[in-house]
Amino acid sequence: MNGYSNEDYFMVQTEMVQTVTGPISVDSLGRTLMHEHLFIAFPGAWFDPFVKFDRAALIEEAVRRLVKLRTEHGVCTFVDPCPIELGRDVKVMKEVSEKSGMQIICTTGFYYQERGLPVYWRARTVDEIAELYVREINHGIGDTGVKPGAIKVSTSAPSVSEQEKKFLAAACIAQRMTGMPIITHTTQGCAGPEQQQLFAAGGVAAHRCLIGHCCTNPEHTYHRRVVDGGSYIGFDQIGYNSIQRDDVRADNLAKLVRGGFRAQIMMSMDCACSTLGRPTDTWLKPMESSATRLGAKTTPQLTRVEASKAERLKLQASWPTEYSYMFTDFIPMLHARGVTDADVQFILEENPRRFFAGELLPKASPN
Repeated sequence: MNGYSNEDYFMVQTEMVQTVTGPISVDSLGRTLMHEHLFIAFPGAWFDPFVKFDRAALIEEAVRRLVKLRTEHGVCTFVDPCPIELGRDVKVMKEVSEKSGMQIICTTGFYYQERGLPVYWRARTVDEIAELYVREINHGIGDTGVKPGAIKVSTSAPSVSEQEKKFLAAACIAQRMTGMPIITHTTQGCAGPEQQQLFAAGGVAAHRCLIGHCCTNPEHTYHRRVVDGGSYIGFDQIGYNSIQRDDVRADNLAKLVRGGFRAQIMMSMDCACSTLGRPTDTWLKPMESSATRLGAKTTPQLTRVEASKAERLKLQASWPTEYSYMFTDFIPMLHARGVTDADVQFILEENPRRFFAGELLPKASPN
């Protein structure tokens, strides 16, 4: 990598994790949601004169929701792996963290090819992309002074594209140089094992990676491939019933717990407090059945206002509307399947602590 020597690379266990307000002890993480969002801006939305960004309203609503999450459900830490090009605003994250008392962890890294990867960065080399990641990790994002606590990697379905492999390779370099863990996005529950193979080829240990959105895939055999590969597995789109039913998610999560893999499970919802812009067809196709059920119009004759309303209905049908949904609706489904309160506590507290600390996984112990 340009400008770096072999001495810059290291494997690390750490007692500290970086939040948007500064480093904290991994033992202070507490109950943690590993994949949520405060705000998502659809790429290009900033240039649309018909959409407005109300920063004050976003912060007020985000603080309300996070205070509720902290006081009613005991959540201490909120990981927001918003990709760089999807409106990542670490100044907003920092202000919300300070006002709500919620510890927030952000990431460096881009989204996947169909919905992200700006042309400018597609033209950069692996080393140049890695240099961006390392600079943000070591020196902060822009002039904000806010440093990420993890690296984001995103890939397509059904497999990883050549462009995405370049960004993944850059993430591997940055991980080896900084010791930061990696949090991934998979699309439609595909390519998790392929991500693991590419991480291994890039010199990244499997336990430093959280393979995200695996709960979208209904097959237990897929989940076993991921955990057998030694990574953490993300059941982190809880509440996305338009792309996979939560009863299927609960069934599969319970199977993993019974199989002795609770130490590798992460639970979250991938919920967004607010979005900016009007999503394109690539965002809305998985949501159409839910939107139709709500009566949203989708005909070409819609006015701009009607179209925006229909799009909001589709998004609301797909995404949980409150960060508390997992606690009020999904965890009781787990209890009905034999997953105990102790299991849930272990998943939400011990697993994030171990992940950010870089500790090795314990040996699987079937129930």
